[in-house]
Amino acid sequence: MMRKLFVVPLLTLALAALPALALAKAELVIATDAPPKSMNPHAYSSDANLSYMSNFFDGLLQRKAPEGALVPALATSWERVDDLTWKFDLREGVKFHNGNDFTSADVKFTFERMKDPKYSKLLNIANSIASIETPDDYTVIFTTVKPVPWFAETMHQNFIVDAESSADRDDGDYNTMPIGTGAYKLDEWVKGSYVRLIANPDYWEGAPTYQVVDMRPITEESTRFAALAGKQVDIVNGVPVNLYERVKAMDHVEVISQPARRAIYMDISNMADTPFADLRVRQAIAMAINEEEIIEKVMSGQATLAHQIPDPPTIGYDASIKRLDYDPEKAKQLLAEAGYPDGFPITIAGPNDRYVNDEKICEAVAKYLAKIGLDVTLDVKPKSIFFDELADKKHRFYLIGWFDGSFDFGRSAEKLLHTPDDAKGMGVYNGAVFSDAGIDEAIIASSSIIDRAEREAALQAINRQSVADVAWIPLHYQQDLFAVVKDKDITFMPRSDRWVVVKEIK
Repeated sequence: MMRKLFVVPLLTLALAALPALALAKAELVIATDAPPKSMNPHAYSSDANLSYMSNFFDGLLQRKAPEGALVPALATSWERVDDLTWKFDLREGVKFHNGNDFTSADVKFTFERMKDPKYSKLLNIANSIASIETPDDYTVIFTTVKPVPWFAETMHQNFIVDAESSADRDDGDYNTMPIGTGAYKLDEWVKGSYVRLIANPDYWEGAPTYQVVDMRPITEESTRFAALAGKQVDIVNGVPVNLYERVKAMDHVEVISQPARRAIYMDISNMADTPFADLRVRQAIAMAINEEEIIEKVMSGQATLAHQIPDPPTIGYDASIKRLDYDPEKAKQLLAEAGYPDGFPITIAGPNDRYVNDEKICEAVAKYLAKIGLDVTLDVKPKSIFFDELADKKHRFYLIGWFDGSFDFGRSAEKLLHTPDDAKGMGVYNGAVFSDAGIDEAIIASSSIIDRAEREAALQAINRQSVADVAWIPLHYQQDLFAVVKDKDITFMPRSDRWVVVKEIK
């Protein structure tokens, strides 16, 4: 079957002066493990899409590699005026790719458009804003509906668009032709093949090192390996864990391995009409899973045992928390005590194309649960279907992954742990519908705490309670694996969020 390619034409206004570059061979070729889905910076909240967008757009703030420190970008300074009010001072002299000046009007337009589900999936942060004031061209004052302690912490991924050109653009153009203030402009997007970036010579931080860069989404692991072995790419973001040793043995390649921020875990319900309503059942399931064996055999040793969902850099992480020990005999005993000596039917759901070896992890969990007498059905499928099913609250036990871009467990708890409440925007990703009134109250109470030490203590308490109640079953933190060719003198510092921000590559 012949595949029809969709090609985005040149940005005629922004790039008309650069015909030579548009035809030039890429100076740097980067292989990624996922493609962009849209050039609308608010259409998808996935790490993969945000990674691409970070090259065309800027947020009010940015996070610097490697740890993710929050620093100025389109805003030079910011402050929390009171519980509900945030003030940002904007950078002067910045221009969009089309030559328009960046001002407070663009910020106001961006966040107001982000409230529209037609254009945005970032509704949580957008709908937390009650009003936006722009007393002058370089000052923005946000008033939130309720206290949002992590408001500024998300401003690196809420990318600012040009109000003048965006307001009247048709949807097709808006979704395929990015007009931002970023370090790179889009030259060409051939879906399924590559995204070609051209340096923005007038970038406010200074022109980036590389003038022409190709980002190639290569989703198939063996194909990514072949591209690296054949010296067709310079950097690989997402070295397959099962091929780690073979990549490491390549003479022309340096492999960089670092603990990832993303926790992989099993989400579980406690709904009254399910066996999971009994804490002993949830404990039994957790104790039946041999996670250390999963790390060794499924993840090829390239993962770190997780005792909780937040990672060490996140406010609310508690080093004292310990996971339940692997103990299948104790698990059988707990099931019998809960009234299930012969087990019960259980379905394990999950994606098969979203996380590292996700389907194999589900298969391993199925094997362990069968050993304690549960009648297991495996239900794994492409993420495009699976995540829609989660939104419909179809599954009660499933594999999922999470890391918090705001570095604040309060935001995670609101999204993942609070009882689902669409009207309040709470529990939007709590697909298993775990519900605990005490935890809900603690989450709400924590949202008004401004003092960092007090806030951390409150979030750690919520974290400890979630683990004690087996609101979820932590498995592991993924390991981020990158490969860089040695003969091009490339300085590449991987980010904790796995974004590929090309301006940081020297």
